[in-house]
Amino acid sequence: MNKEDLIQKWLDHNLNPRELEAFKQLKDYPNLIKLDQGLIGFKADTINEDDAFKNVLKSIDSLKKKPSKLFATLSKIAAILVIAFGIYFYASTLDTTTYTIASQQKSIVLPDASQVQLNAVSTITFNKSNWKSSRDLVLHGEAYFKVAKGKKFDVKTNLGTVTVLGTQFNVKQRNNYFEVTCYKGKVAVNSKTKQIILLPGDTFLIIDGKYIATEKENVSHPSWLINKSTFRSIPFREVIAEFERQYNVSVEFSDFEGAQNFTGDFIHNDIETALKSITLPLQLKYSKTDNIIRLKRE
Repeated sequence: MNKEDLIQKWLDHNLNPRELEAFKQLKDYPNLIKLDQGLIGFKADTINEDDAFKNVLKSIDSLKKKPSKLFATLSKIAAILVIAFGIYFYASTLDTTTYTIASQQKSIVLPDASQVQLNAVSTITFNKSNWKSSRDLVLHGEAYFKVAKGKKFDVKTNLGTVTVLGTQFNVKQRNNYFEVTCYKGKVAVNSKTKQIILLPGDTFLIIDGKYIATEKENVSHPSWLINKSTFRSIPFREVIAEFERQYNVSVEFSDFEGAQNFTGDFIHNDIETALKSITLPLQLKYSKTDNIIRLKRE
């Protein structure tokens, strides 16, 4: 659930226990609680219509004699309106954050109808109110984009910015791993290591700060969209990290180096088959205990 939906359900007092925990994790949580507490003093009591009418008549007569009370009343009303407007403005300018957990993918439609498919354990953040003037978002993890025509579109990550000059591309940023693949149109990649423009089939890859040359792709979309992770001469530790994200498990290995390269793939919907796919090529054995998988040399 994105940030705006959580806040709306909180305002409606309709959060379930799991959603409440997610709401408490928002970076804006302390400020929202302060604003809510500030309004408590302005909540109206239950009104009796007859008594209220009599009080209005008395107030009118009293205001004729004491005009200063009118000013005090109007001041209170103005204060309430200012706070209410502040909450509305604050809520309407909040960033929208969407995330996925292990073994989960999620589709997002951006304000301009651009489409984003989010891979497991990934997050995107963008601002709806500024979208028309600034189409940019922040990505942590991996996502596939189909961008609608329009102004410049930027995908910002910790390791570099991807600027859209075309329509379809994939971005993966995990710790010291940064990969961008163009499938249609062209994209510009700007990182500390290198700046480059990618055409369909081109891939930009940086691992541990080092640029890695890659072969041209001849597919129309990333394999993870059809529940398969594919690797071509990628350090085995990156394969294991992706396996953990897709199956929500912990993989342990100690008697071999995870830096050795791996070429192959594994599916996302059958853990036994997937384990064989990543262990047999390297002649590894595996054992499972609950959600812990241990790998070792044969």
